[in-house]
Amino acid sequence: MNDNEKIREELLNAVTGLSDEQLNAHPEEGRWSIIQVLDHLYLMERAITKSIADKLKSDSRIPAGDKPIELTLNREVKVQAPPYVIPSESFQTLNEVKNKLSESRKAFLHLVDHAKENDLEQKSFPHPLFKELSLKQWIPFVGLHEKRHLKQIEELKSKI
Repeated sequence: MNDNEKIREELLNAVTGLSDEQLNAHPEEGRWSIIQVLDHLYLMERAITKSIADKLKSDSRIPAGDKPIELTLNREVKVQAPPYVIPSESFQTLNEVKNKLSESRKAFLHLVDHAKENDLEQKSFPHPLFKELSLKQWIPFVGLHEKRHLKQIEELKSKI
């Protein structure tokens, strides 16, 4: 979880000093704004937390071998975001999105801190690219996913 916290800190530092107008700007047609990328990360963390919670409550055990989740950082491989993690088109302030990210992180940390190691290793749910992914691997995936989008934010910043 330490890596996830460091990545979150980098992410928030990357957007510090930008106005809400800059964060909501669309420097490229058909691409998300920086605020939408942050909103997507909130929606993803919330969805992953809910899926892990559901699997922890379930008696079903589907063990999954370790997958090369570090490939998440390869931005040349495009994955279509599922509808439930597509961000809002509405104007949002950085403060609003930071509050949402803080809330989703608290819920994620609480869940992980109270989970049994055996359950994290023996239970899984599917990822669009990696197929069955253990709950244990979903934890660092959250950070890798944020790191992937940090690169996207840096690209967008350079075009504002």
